[in-house]
This record gives sequence, structure tokens and C-alpha cells, in this order.
Amino acid sequence: MRKWMIRVGLAIVVLAVLAFAGLSYQMGGARNAYGILRYALPRMSQGEVKVGDKAPDVELISTDGAGRLHLRDKIGARPLVLIFGSYT
Repeated sequence: MRKWMIRVGLAIVVLAVLAFAGLSYQMGGARNAYGILRYALPRMSQGEVKVGDKAPDVELISTDGAGRLHLRDKIGARPLVLIFGSYT
């Protein structure tokens, strides 16, 4: 029975490592995969924003990192496009 438990435990560890390796490959590296697992997954179901709702006000950092702005200041007559991505 003890050998069986060790084998099952080892199999679970191997599967977890393979799953993390696959996620790391898809996400572009282990750091990004860790970020998804640590920060994004637990918070995915939080919030009440639905498609078509008005965007909540958030504070954003400018691309040069020096300034900050609020989303509410940029919403107006002109269309506003937010691009979330990495350019590194």
C-alpha cells in the first residue's frame, strides 16, 4: 500500500510539473505562467462588469511611467481604445 501511495504522489507531482511547463510554454515563460496562476486566476470571477457596461474608473500609468491619469478623464466624444499587452 505504501509503494502505491508513493507512486500516486510521484505521478501527481510529475503531472503538475508537466502542466506548469506547458502553461509556461504557452504564456512565453515561467514568470508569466506564475503571474497567471498567482494573480489572475483567483480574481477572474470577481467583479460585476458585463459586456456593454460603462467602464469603471481606474487610475492608469502613462507609457513613460512618469504620469498618472484617470480613465474618466479620457472618456468623452472621441472613441477610447485600451490595449492590454506586452511590447517587450
